[in-house]
Amino acid sequence: MQSYIFLDLDDTLFQTLRKCPLGANDPKLQARASLADGTDNSYATHKQQWLWQWLAQGFKIVAVTGRDSLAFDRVTLPFKEEVVLNHGAVILNKQRSVDEIWMAGMKQNLPIYHEKLLVLWQAIIAYCQQDSGFKTKLIEDFDITWYGVIKHAAGTESALTPLLNDIIKTHPSIQDGSLYWHLNGNNLAVLPKIINKESAVSYLMAEYKKQHPDLLSFGAGDSHTDAAFMGLCDYALIPKNTQLFNTMAFTK
Repeated sequence: MQSYIFLDLDDTLFQTLRKCPLGANDPKLQARASLADGTDNSYATHKQQWLWQWLAQGFKIVAVTGRDSLAFDRVTLPFKEEVVLNHGAVILNKQRSVDEIWMAGMKQNLPIYHEKLLVLWQAIIAYCQQDSGFKTKLIEDFDITWYGVIKHAAGTESALTPLLNDIIKTHPSIQDGSLYWHLNGNNLAVLPKIINKESAVSYLMAEYKKQHPDLLSFGAGDSHTDAAFMGLCDYALIPKNTQLFNTMAFTK
C-alpha cells in the first residue's frame, strides 16, 4: 500500500523564531527557510525535525502551501513529489514545471473573480491609508495575480480585525461567496473561491489513485484553510497549539 501525506509547511513543519516555544534559547532549532536576502526566518524544533525524518522514510510527501514559487524555493527540505503553491492556485510536477492542465483551468475561470478581487482591493487600500502600520500586497506568481494579503506592523490579529469586520466581511463579493477571507496571526488574505487547497489536493489525489488504487492518505495542517483538504484524507495530523488545534475539543 502506498502512503501519501499532503503537508502544509508554515506553522506545521516549521515557523518563525517568535513562534518557537523556546525562541532563540532553543539550541536544537534548525533553519528551514529564509527571506529573499538569504536571512534565515523559519525554524524547525527538535520534534519537527524528527517528524520530517519519520515521514521521509515511508511517505510520499506533497507540500501544500500558501507560499509562492520563490518563497518555496527558499525552503531547504528536499521535496520530491508534486507541490501545491499559492493556496492551491498552482501545482508543480516533480520536475518543478507547472501542471498545465491545472493551470489551464485556473486561467479559464479566474478572470471574473479577479475583477471582483480588484474592486475589493481598492476598498482595502483606501481603508489602510488611514494607518501606516498596514502593509498590503497582491500576490503574483507565474505572471498572474492570484490573491491579496494584508499584514500590520503590530503583528497581531486584533490589529487586522477592524479591517476584516468593516470592509472585507461586508463586501458584496464576500457575501455572495465569490471571494473568501482567511485570518491567521498577522496574515489576512482575500482569495477567489476557486483558489483553495482542497481542490488542488483532490485533483492530485485522483491522479495518485490511478497509480495506487489502494492509496493511504494523510493530511497535516495548522489553520482553518487546511481543514478541508485534510478532510479528504484517511487521517489528519494537527500540530498542538495552532489555530486549527485550538478550535477542536482536545482539552476540557
